[in-house]
Amino acid sequence: MEKKIIGREREKKILDKLLTSDRPEFLALYGRRRVGKTFLVREYFKSQTVFFFTGSFETETNIQLENFFREYTYRTKGNKETSIPKNWNTAFLYLADYLYSLQNRKKKIVVFIDELPWLDRPRSGFVSALEYFWNRHVSTMDNVLLVVCGSAASWMQKKLLKAKGGLYNRITARIKLMPFNLHETELFCKKRNLKLSKYQIIQLYMVMGGIPFYLNELSPGKSAEQLIDEICFNPIGLLSNEYEQLYYSLFKNAGNHMSIIEVLASHPNGMIRTELVKKISLPDGGTFVRALDDLLESGFISKYRPFNKKKKDSIYRLTDLYSLFYLKFIKGNVSESPHIWQKISGQSSFIAWSGYSYENICLMHINQILKRLGLSGTFTNISSWKYRGNDEIPGAQIDLLIDRKDGVVNLCEVKFTQDEYIITKNYIADLRRKRSIFKHVSKTKKSVVTTFITTYPANRNKYYSEEIQSEVTMEDLFE
Repeated sequence: MEKKIIGREREKKILDKLLTSDRPEFLALYGRRRVGKTFLVREYFKSQTVFFFTGSFETETNIQLENFFREYTYRTKGNKETSIPKNWNTAFLYLADYLYSLQNRKKKIVVFIDELPWLDRPRSGFVSALEYFWNRHVSTMDNVLLVVCGSAASWMQKKLLKAKGGLYNRITARIKLMPFNLHETELFCKKRNLKLSKYQIIQLYMVMGGIPFYLNELSPGKSAEQLIDEICFNPIGLLSNEYEQLYYSLFKNAGNHMSIIEVLASHPNGMIRTELVKKISLPDGGTFVRALDDLLESGFISKYRPFNKKKKDSIYRLTDLYSLFYLKFIKGNVSESPHIWQKISGQSSFIAWSGYSYENICLMHINQILKRLGLSGTFTNISSWKYRGNDEIPGAQIDLLIDRKDGVVNLCEVKFTQDEYIITKNYIADLRRKRSIFKHVSKTKKSVVTTFITTYPANRNKYYSEEIQSEVTMEDLFE
């Protein structure tokens, strides 16, 4: 295990278990691009890896086989097969023969095949060859751990995790690698000697999420504002032109996926499926369903069921923070001019964006919120709630609602502020009104309390205690 790996404690436990197993293991690891899948496997299994091969984007099978053969020749020192395999069956036969020669090793050896979906070209026969390789050869080798990895989450699900053919139920372990949370991002910043406050880290997180590849662009001695300007708005900045590359490298017909992303970006509080279909130029059929599932599996969008609603009323929300930031601010603003972000962040649009971006961060850190509220051991449903209103009762919206099994509902009011929040008489009246409307319209018999989630602690004046029963600050999200 390498000390270079930051965080990833849950994943390390899984990898440790696989290394000490006394049977052949088949690990499928997937997650969106740039999230650190390859780095995790290569660093963790550095001393155990006996074969590492990665697919190339939109590359013909004969070239992929040549690349495979180069790795094979390097590993075998040219002492085995000397001709490039003509197909994947032959390639995997080469690899099996090499692994048989290593069966005298008592400790686990690792075979790592990266970007699997890029190897599955039309009529390449790759999946059936992999299937035979595992079933006929590797499954008999107790000292082998086969690790396969891919960024196209839907491909990994369909062809491996939910396979119906020869690979049915063959995967022995799976990891969906998620972006860093705030705690891991802070650890990363400290390791890179970045002198950033928690508030500045949250500012950066709103822009690029916890994507390690993006965080690698951060350099010491600069403020969050300077870093955002440099990475996002300068023409040579990594994130100034990452958006289209990201989607086109992941999905076939990526325009369909981007259409969904762009509609959701203009509705930051989310949309139900029927509303979403109306806004995009795709019928509610196979193409739309596949694109929606791709985005859900890859973690670009999230799905939440509103309080006391049916599954068909679920809300789809864009939760990829970089995509949201790109469409809101980067697109159309890339320039050689300095201090672009400083100018933009002084506009009113910044306040609205920072509000719903912070809401997304809270949704991503719901476990930390529950821990702060002492609810880690309580069964909860996380949802939202919206009432459009009528002539008698005004509308109201709650973007984060914690429905508890112990008979309580927390209505969470999320505020992103640069300083402590000053609670006024009118604001408390608005919170009280919102809670009253929720109780009346939802007809819940549970106790309903108000929880305040902000960056800095709210000013505890006389109005605070009238309505707010619990509070979560950004410090708690870093736990």
